[in-house]
Amino acid sequence: MERLIKFLESLRMTVVGGVALLASLALWLTGVSVRVDPAWLTVFICGLPLLWLAVTRLLFQRWVSSALLISIAMVACLWIGELFAAGEVAFIMAIGSLLEDYTVDRAKRGITGLIKLAPETGRRLRDGREETVAVEEIRQGDLLRVLPGERICVDGLIVNGSTSVDQSVMTGESLPVDKAVGDAVFCGTVNCFGSVDIKATKVGGDSSLQKMIALVKEAEKNKAPMQRIVDVWATWLVPAALLIAVAAYVITGQLVRGVTVLVVFCPCALALATPVSIVAGIGQATKYGVLIKSGEALERMGKADCITFDKTGTLTKGTLSVCDALSFQEGFSKEDVLRITASVEARSEHPIGKAIVRHFLDAGGELRACGDFRMFPAKGVEAVVEGKTVLSGKSEFLSENGVALSDEIATALGRLRLEGKASVLTAVEGRCVGLLALSDELRENARKVMAELREMGVATVMLTGDSQEAARYLAALAGIGDVRAGLLPADKVGAVRELRSGGKRVCMIGDGVNDAPALKTADVGVAMGSMGSDIAIDAADIALMGADISKVPYLKRLGNAVIRSIKVNISLSMAINLVAITLSVLGLLGPVWGALVHNAGSVLVVLNAALLYDRKI
Repeated sequence: MERLIKFLESLRMTVVGGVALLASLALWLTGVSVRVDPAWLTVFICGLPLLWLAVTRLLFQRWVSSALLISIAMVACLWIGELFAAGEVAFIMAIGSLLEDYTVDRAKRGITGLIKLAPETGRRLRDGREETVAVEEIRQGDLLRVLPGERICVDGLIVNGSTSVDQSVMTGESLPVDKAVGDAVFCGTVNCFGSVDIKATKVGGDSSLQKMIALVKEAEKNKAPMQRIVDVWATWLVPAALLIAVAAYVITGQLVRGVTVLVVFCPCALALATPVSIVAGIGQATKYGVLIKSGEALERMGKADCITFDKTGTLTKGTLSVCDALSFQEGFSKEDVLRITASVEARSEHPIGKAIVRHFLDAGGELRACGDFRMFPAKGVEAVVEGKTVLSGKSEFLSENGVALSDEIATALGRLRLEGKASVLTAVEGRCVGLLALSDELRENARKVMAELREMGVATVMLTGDSQEAARYLAALAGIGDVRAGLLPADKVGAVRELRSGGKRVCMIGDGVNDAPALKTADVGVAMGSMGSDIAIDAADIALMGADISKVPYLKRLGNAVIRSIKVNISLSMAINLVAITLSVLGLLGPVWGALVHNAGSVLVVLNAALLYDRKI
């Protein structure tokens, strides 16, 4: 809201300056003389902020920007009494600034969302009693109890009980991770089921979630502003303009010719080259379901030569599904294994069990009634189905209950583990009859997307908190050679920084809370919109409003097109300036007519940028 109010105020002042400039032009064309020329109002409203920007950039940032040359031209026009030309120069620049401000259409609220994930209270155990205390009161070494469905309030180690923890907020893993005594748990993750007692190891600012919040804040603070293409050109344009203007005055002895050179050299069209192209590019992206939050993001996307992908929810669909069914006993078909397993898992609260049941029902199956159901957190379930005792769960769970596992079964488990799949074994009356394997499915067009990016000369890297086996298997399917797995949020940030320090311009694409710090750290961050967390979207510079990863090559091509449009606009404006400079040196153009003629370049720049809006990319 504050940004919108500021933009509307700037718009109002620019409109006032434009009206005053039109009034000055009308007076000049009709030959009417007034005591105070309205163009002074334009210079005051539009020119003083420009002059202040140029001076502060030069003195405090050592930055020779286009604003400096424009300010010099404006002051030179005032020096020789060409007030209208000075006002016109200031007004054109104010329009360019408004266009740039317009492209930044929303503030980023990622840090606020992250902070909301941190629990405010915890259940502390003291002298055999349970008490609810504020997180700030919890100290290292305290014993805490976490009930099913609650967020874990600190980092710690399980000292009693077993459960499964959804730690996607930290690692992005699609599967809940089974935890038992001695296993570590992270602040902000969710205890799926099973009450556990933990010993606090990292509290307050040392916890994993608080460190991730700190990473996002640091990345936001340290992300350097991008130097516009126009400002890169300005580093040599300013001295060139001054040199030609001085030469024109020395050779001809006419100050007006030198000032006219400064006016026609004044890069109004150059200043508009970037914002109008970016506005057109953002407009086109919106039509295709891509939300670009700033002009800088689109420019950086055009210059990116390395794209890093999160795995779960980005390259994959982010949902578990049954992908393999194996039978190990005669008389039991794959369909029988699926039916029996789904029936016994129907009362399970585990996400894997729910995925099996969903798959079976979606295929038109009919569940059998089960009785004497018992659940063993982080291990498996037991029930009676069709009068027979059925066990379903991990290999260790079956072994503990006296079920022998053959070499064939061990080989199948090893192969599926290398493919990054979760396996559920099923035993009937003490004999293992089969298994079901589940995995997160790769998006159908992921391999095609990677091939398109390689054709554009863009390197691709996978960054994921998932296991090495799961990451390598899916990366091979997608056609990604560089895989970095087992990463926590800080590790992803480190990987992005390493790539950037190696000279890469990095785009990070992710969808989860754990991706937020890396999205901020990369040159440009892109969030998957419909699948992704609101926190990831707020932390990113660009959001894909949908789960279509094929928009990534389009986004890269759009960025390239915007960069080309900017360069064409710059070349066009410079060509017009060259002609106008020649005419000015020859004395064929005065300051006012020189400003009017050279503004034809601004019109052509806007028209060229407008073509980008409807171009097929």
